[in-house]
Amino acid sequence: MIKKRKTDRYTEVYAIGQYISMSAQKARRVIDQIRGRSYVETLMILELMPYRACYPILKLVYSAAANANHNMRFNEASLIISKAEVNEGNTVKKVKPRARGQGYPIKRPTCHITIVLKDLNIEEEYLDSFAFEYK
Repeated sequence: MIKKRKTDRYTEVYAIGQYISMSAQKARRVIDQIRGRSYVETLMILELMPYRACYPILKLVYSAAANANHNMRFNEASLIISKAEVNEGNTVKKVKPRARGQGYPIKRPTCHITIVLKDLNIEEEYLDSFAFEYK
């Protein structure tokens, strides 16, 4: 299945992590702290936070920055987290055997995380070029 995202092709780059084995609520607690911050500040926050959700989010932020650097030639110092969202994924259901032939259900929630990075320098140059044309 091909997923299409509506983003500004020239200033935004994104990375998606699917089926990450944690609940969406726990990931949202971390995502809410980094939304709207710069790339460098985000890395410091994620490395110092004590939550288990920080590691997969840190990997996604690194991946989005690598996409920005490789595909669009953006400078990592001028990137900000413009959009970060967490959606619920499938719940993996298992049965654990218990006493007297009974079973106990185990539910492992998953989530999908999307990180969108925006380059501020490119956006400013783009807006300045329009302002120059209209003057």
